[in-house]
Amino acid sequence: MVILKTIDEVRKQVKAWKKEGLSVGLVPTMGYLHEGHQSLIQKSVEQNDRTVVSVFVNPMQFGPNEDLESYPRDLEADAKLCQETGADIIFNPEPSEMYEEGFCSFVNMTGLPDALCGLTRPVHFKGVCTVVNKLFNIVTPDRAYFGQKDAQQLAIIMRMVKDLNMDIEIVGCPIIREADGLAKSSRNIYLTSEERQAAVVLSKAVKEGQKLIADGERNAKVILDAMKSMISAEPLADIDYVEMVNMDTMKSIDTVEGYVLCAMAVRFGKARLIDNFICNV
Repeated sequence: MVILKTIDEVRKQVKAWKKEGLSVGLVPTMGYLHEGHQSLIQKSVEQNDRTVVSVFVNPMQFGPNEDLESYPRDLEADAKLCQETGADIIFNPEPSEMYEEGFCSFVNMTGLPDALCGLTRPVHFKGVCTVVNKLFNIVTPDRAYFGQKDAQQLAIIMRMVKDLNMDIEIVGCPIIREADGLAKSSRNIYLTSEERQAAVVLSKAVKEGQKLIADGERNAKVILDAMKSMISAEPLADIDYVEMVNMDTMKSIDTVEGYVLCAMAVRFGKARLIDNFICNV
């Protein structure tokens, strides 16, 4: 496995692979890799001849007063995990490599980014779509891998690929959780021991919502109220949102039917954590 810092190096290697007829998978990440990222890399290694993992803390998707400067970074540990999991390249560019002086072209979307995380992070998905588009153009993968924990992001990337006729298969992978249910996240490192214990309430709320639907409840408000009540009972939890939307449109629903996403964002101290579940009713 090698770590490449420039676009030209990555393109040269990928072209050589494709000349040999090899398939290429891409796992876009912001680094500080954990078992959730590892599951994406494993899936790519299973389904492709070669795997590229991008490690790039993308400044464009951070808004003012967000955690760009403090976002955790550990390239040495990332490289060890990638090598052990079977990746072939880590693409770790500097921001100046991805965004040259005078950069002024962006990929934006209407509709899907206007709900959930997009409401409180208005620049976020513009930055995500732009950097993912660039990574697709640089790596030209056959498949790209994204986790369901960022379900809105997954839906947006799938829509972008469809709308712009990109010849790439997007593979969504399940949420990987700690033993007590907390979804794996690079931002979990921000939690104090007390906040870490409190954050388990998110997965408990997910299970409560899933149980209500499995028991036949179809009123979205009843389900959301039960989940919010459970989270609010935890003194350290500060709810950003708990919403139920159509997975294809990200529009709020009153009745649980079709392809549904129930998503939440909740703050514990300086950590903003997300969790969700998807169901098809």
